[in-house]
Amino acid sequence: MVKTDIQIRFADVDILGHVNNVNLQHFFDVGKSDFFRRIMHIGLVWKGLGLITASTQTSYFDQTRLDDRVYVETQAEKVGNKSITLLQRLVDAPTGRVNAESRTVLVAFDFARQESVPVPDRWREAIESGMAGRQR
Repeated sequence: MVKTDIQIRFADVDILGHVNNVNLQHFFDVGKSDFFRRIMHIGLVWKGLGLITASTQTSYFDQTRLDDRVYVETQAEKVGNKSITLLQRLVDAPTGRVNAESRTVLVAFDFARQESVPVPDRWREAIESGMAGRQR
């Protein structure tokens, strides 16, 4: 599991005084980027082989406010033939309370050919070895 600290910005907060649900998705994106770099060892500018989002499902359990200290936990839940499913949680650091949870299905994609492709073995192996070393 990869833990990514999140800096909440004033612009993330809406008129109700909490982080807007749209901005929570940005927090999850920061966690994904960290996962790609630290576990899969891939950059974030994809002109050849990369990932596209096929599905995202998010559940909200508690509010997140401007002064909260939060982090995102990201882990690979499943690696299929052409897809990787990530499970992410937005966690309140002092309490350990999960404020939101998101599950995203990402599809391996060849941007030059504009088609989905099998998950490369090097990604699959990096996920397996990287996650095994980070289990709690």
